[in-house]
Amino acid sequence: MKLFILIFYGLLLLLLSIFGAHRYYTLYLFLKYAKKKIYPETMFKALPKVTVQLPIFNEQYVVERLINTITQLNYPKKKLEIQVLDDSTDETSIIAERICKLKHKEGYNIKYIHRTDRTGFKAGALENGLKLTDSEFIAVFDADFLPNPDFLQKTIHYFTNPEIGMVQTRWDHINRHYSLLTECQSILLDGHFMIEHTARNRSGRFFNFNGTAGIWRKQAIIDGGGWQHDTITEDLDLSYRSQMKGWKFLYLPDVTVPAELPIEIAAFKAQQFRWAKGSIQVFKKLYKTIFQSQLPLKVKLESFMHLGANFAYLLMVFLTLLMPVALWVRYYGGFKKIAYLDIPIFLLATLSVMIFYYFTELIVLYHNKNLYDSKIKPLLYLPMVLSLGIGLSINNSKAVIEALLDKKSDFNRTPKYNVVALNRINAIDHVKTLLKNKYSLHSINIVSIIEFMLGVYMTLAVYFAFEKHLYISIPLIMLFQVGYLYTSLFTIINSITHQVLMYISIFRRSLANE
Repeated sequence: MKLFILIFYGLLLLLLSIFGAHRYYTLYLFLKYAKKKIYPETMFKALPKVTVQLPIFNEQYVVERLINTITQLNYPKKKLEIQVLDDSTDETSIIAERICKLKHKEGYNIKYIHRTDRTGFKAGALENGLKLTDSEFIAVFDADFLPNPDFLQKTIHYFTNPEIGMVQTRWDHINRHYSLLTECQSILLDGHFMIEHTARNRSGRFFNFNGTAGIWRKQAIIDGGGWQHDTITEDLDLSYRSQMKGWKFLYLPDVTVPAELPIEIAAFKAQQFRWAKGSIQVFKKLYKTIFQSQLPLKVKLESFMHLGANFAYLLMVFLTLLMPVALWVRYYGGFKKIAYLDIPIFLLATLSVMIFYYFTELIVLYHNKNLYDSKIKPLLYLPMVLSLGIGLSINNSKAVIEALLDKKSDFNRTPKYNVVALNRINAIDHVKTLLKNKYSLHSINIVSIIEFMLGVYMTLAVYFAFEKHLYISIPLIMLFQVGYLYTSLFTIINSITHQVLMYISIFRRSLANE
């Protein structure tokens, strides 16, 4: 039994190391192709008509900012159509319609399109808007994105190549330095956009439209089968279907679009849940088609790693449960020296993540020298980045299981707060921000309870390793301990704090009315 536990533990580490090795390979591809500059084949002599779609749902705090930003795009008014695709059920609709009327009086071709039936959620809204335009090109921006005025001028000319079906730009973060959580999110997203997208696109592999900050050729959407809503990541789904139809996608890492990051852990977890579940839904939907196609082997293999990456969270949960047991077996079963076998696995599975994201931030820092005070600063965040990724394993494993079981769920968008702070905000102002936002997510559920229990479980493992002088195992165990305690305790504390302050606010209003 003891030997079986160690073998199973080693197998889990080996499987996780495959994902780690893939990170090293992605870095290799990035370094190989990063200097490959891409320019438009030519420039449009007459600019084509572009429709900018703005899908919104209950976004009263940011909808005005969004529309004002889009109307500042440097593009001829006669060639620019703006669709505000509003599925809102609150006062957002009143605000959005009012602003649209004002902008229309100013000469903008802006259309307010409101659906009372949210069939298909965001995908349904986009598909509905597509039927109402004759534009050849469609740009999409979520409510928290703030494209620079030159966005269209920097992207549209790449479509002079008739094979290009979609152009994606890089996300930037207006509130990166707001808190430790937003710092870690920024680093995680930077890795996806700066390294993964560049490596995949430049090496001839598939990559995906990220649902916003990109522009499509309308025909590529149609050929790909249109916006479908049988998954909750309609952007990823359409991206693969369109590329399999022969359309080429292009990624522009030098064109950035600032956006707002979630500032509370519950919102961040909800966003990660949606992305994890949606990617596995797309995996289930398309993997047979991909592997039975005539696509190059490198595209098929990368598609598996890309769409199936969230399976690693299930492995992480099993590893969490088994790690303290394996530690106990090693000590009392006479296998203490086997601990040194963790080292090569650590280099593949754990160190690969740190190298990957530190290298990412160095590249981002090269593009924006004012981002950090020094090259050392992003290195200080990396242990927490790793812990946060581990802490998400229960949340995202639930998402993976639901996708595998075909459990349906609504498209739960991430709450926006209209936060633009460039520097850390104090705790009191942070609480005030959350309290005044009615979209805040505050709930203690089974996920946060399990996360807390695993945090305590790993704390006991740290104590055991320290007491038995198994020091080599402590750093790895602490990554798990911190990750689970962080995601659980902040969820629980935020929820309790919000409820208490809400009741205090209600009590004060009742006293004032008396």
